[in-house]
Amino acid sequence: MAKGNSWKTRNRTRAYYGYEGRNILKRELKSAPQFTLDDLYITPFTRKKRYDEDGYWQYVPVERRLKPTGIHVMDDFLNYLAEGHSDMQAFADRHGLKTEEIAALVFILTGMKSTRFRQLYQVRLVDDLLRFTDLSCNEVARRSGLGSPNNLYLTLRREYNMSATERREHLQRQGDLGRFAL
Repeated sequence: MAKGNSWKTRNRTRAYYGYEGRNILKRELKSAPQFTLDDLYITPFTRKKRYDEDGYWQYVPVERRLKPTGIHVMDDFLNYLAEGHSDMQAFADRHGLKTEEIAALVFILTGMKSTRFRQLYQVRLVDDLLRFTDLSCNEVARRSGLGSPNNLYLTLRREYNMSATERREHLQRQGDLGRFAL
């Protein structure tokens, strides 16, 4: 049997769909995104240190917006990321959706590709955990959804050209450590 033109078809398909085989990656949002990362971010902290007039402190609950968009699937996705999960396939399976549908929702609401949104969300979690806690790199990587200290290192190197220790030193200010509790 002859080889045929399979390599030509494969090359033509790759050229049409681009990287990762999805045409959505070539799209740009024509209007302003409805939400920014700051609008959608859910803090990992549940309590905040508050001082009274005598100088004594106690932890009080932090108001957490667990449903920032009002769109159930997107809010569930944000809570999923805030809990330190990062597997989009597992999230999509839980909701009976395809990852492409989740990616399209994220793109429509934020104007970002879903992988980039997830990366930026994880970096924001890492920054908060490094700044306000003394958690080890293993724990920061686990709680942020990066999984391992190596992934934490590679992510911070890509975003800031710093290690986790350097980033912590860069972020922490006097009184930051212990200001919030998990």
